[in-house]
Amino acid sequence: MHPQNRNTVFIKNRILLISIVILFINATSVDKKIVPKSETKAITKLSFPKSIGNDIFYLKRDFVAFKEAVAFKESQGKYATVNTLGYLGKYQFGKTTLHRFNIYDTQKFLRTPALQEKAFVALCKVNKWILRKDIVRSVGKTMNGIKITESGILAAAHLSGAGNVKKFLRSNGSERFSDAYGASIQSYLKRFASYNVSNIIADKNAKI
Repeated sequence: MHPQNRNTVFIKNRILLISIVILFINATSVDKKIVPKSETKAITKLSFPKSIGNDIFYLKRDFVAFKEAVAFKESQGKYATVNTLGYLGKYQFGKTTLHRFNIYDTQKFLRTPALQEKAFVALCKVNKWILRKDIVRSVGKTMNGIKITESGILAAAHLSGAGNVKKFLRSNGSERFSDAYGASIQSYLKRFASYNVSNIIADKNAKI
């Protein structure tokens, strides 16, 4: 390339670069004569928080968190799920348990999320009544290396039935139970420990 042409290209590139820089500066600057004072204050106040509370990242360990944790373990939270043993819905109810609450139309049950939620609450109330004495006697103790909590007891009762949980607790952990998929009372006592389920009131005749 001829030296003169080379210099011309160099000058054009420099002019282009300077023009881009000027445009960038104009685009990112705030003209205080045009922007109202109130808006410039708002702009200067925009910033990221220095810290974020832990409660944003963690669900509170209340009954809502408890039931959603149980649901995820049972069915990944899916209302229409039916497993290979015929257990139904988000919380995997057996038909015998549903009959206790006068639910016989299983297809309607699978299609009705509100009914499934009410059924879970009602079953927790019934199980809490059946195990009320065992809850008083056992909560706070350690069995087979697992600290016993009220929420763990209710979760285990959902898995195995209140009667099997009663046997486990009264035998100090020697009477064990596992379902057809290998889930055990012990695993549920540990996995679902320390949720606040105090809003569930023991009720022998809980209805939906």
